[in-house]
Amino acid sequence: MRLALTSDNIAGACEAVVAEMIKAAQGEAMPYGGDPLTEQVTKMFAELFECDVAVFLVSTGTAANVLSLAALTPPWGSVLCHPESHIVNDECSAPEFYTNGARLVGVAGEEAKISVSALEQAINKRMGDVHSVQPSAVSLSQVTEIGSVYSLAELQEISQLAHSKGLKVHMDGARFANALVSLGCTPAQMTWQSGIDIVSFGATKNGAMAAEAIVVFDKNLAQKLALLRKRGGHLHSKMRLLSAQMLGYLSDDVWLNNARHANAMMALLQKGMASIAGVEIIAPAQANMLFCRLPVGMAEALLAQGFSFYTGRWEEGVVRFVTSFQTQQADVEDFIACARDLSTSHTKTS
Repeated sequence: MRLALTSDNIAGACEAVVAEMIKAAQGEAMPYGGDPLTEQVTKMFAELFECDVAVFLVSTGTAANVLSLAALTPPWGSVLCHPESHIVNDECSAPEFYTNGARLVGVAGEEAKISVSALEQAINKRMGDVHSVQPSAVSLSQVTEIGSVYSLAELQEISQLAHSKGLKVHMDGARFANALVSLGCTPAQMTWQSGIDIVSFGATKNGAMAAEAIVVFDKNLAQKLALLRKRGGHLHSKMRLLSAQMLGYLSDDVWLNNARHANAMMALLQKGMASIAGVEIIAPAQANMLFCRLPVGMAEALLAQGFSFYTGRWEEGVVRFVTSFQTQQADVEDFIACARDLSTSHTKTS
């Protein structure tokens, strides 16, 4: 198989993560998070975010998202999110399940980002009306599902509005590191300093084997989350193996270097594809994800040559490319060259 651009989930675990897991697998340790590694990782997150935090490790992004939302939203509440967000389209109604019925309400906005004016309308609509679900939380995807990134100013404006109406703010940070290096800011600036109450801190897409962290800035939510994690079946007995992944991931800037590489490979890919006749960049990539519209027949020809990527899931002719920490520059250049050859061949025969 040649270059695979289906998702950053296809990449394996990076060496630093595997090495720490091998160390942690030796000997014995107290279960359910009562081990020294989990304590160490909690301290690392506090240093990373420059504040006291509660940390709940889980093994999937779905678990991180839905447990976070369950802590913020009563069964009669609603979660305001973009219609293209992952929790709407790719969680198989898990948010509704874990919140015992809270509703996901789509709030429109350009580039898959929630519009502040649309959010204000959604919050005010039938608030206090006993016949309607009550707005309870806002969920933001950072990076969004089309590869765009909320600026710090956008995060702050949305959070200020939400808090002024009594709503909490959740960040789906499945690609947290990719967004962070794109903005060139600190974890604190992109979260609690911008008004985020709780973040699903993703690691699996960027080098972990299976580890995500729910990082809680509002400590009043900690006890509720502890119980929700256990009741939901996501309290791992051998927690040290999840903590070991985070230790390897966060040490020596591994997580940031992985994200920088993935983003750089996407920048290279985007530049190359934009130079090819007939290729339309639908939304410029700000991190490691890109949506394009390819000339008729190009996607099928590239797939036939052994490349892999998603096509046709959104609309006819639209493809999605995602790079990862394992994506190699030579492979990206090979892909661009093949796409250019196909474009040239098509032009000659037309």
